[in-house]
Amino acid sequence: MALLNWRSADHYDHTGDKPCTICTKPTPLRSDRGKPVHKVCAEQWLDAHPRKEDDR
Repeated sequence: MALLNWRSADHYDHTGDKPCTICTKPTPLRSDRGKPVHKVCAEQWLDAHPRKEDDR
């Protein structure tokens, strides 16, 4: 399983919870692209959708 490093404060939104884009439960966490998502949900999604060599 891919483990993401979300130690940066950039992954926490102090303005409040929003629905996770994967499970729809509330979360204050944000992806690298600013999307609301739980770390565990993001890790599971990455495992289910491996990148291809030509993906960038």
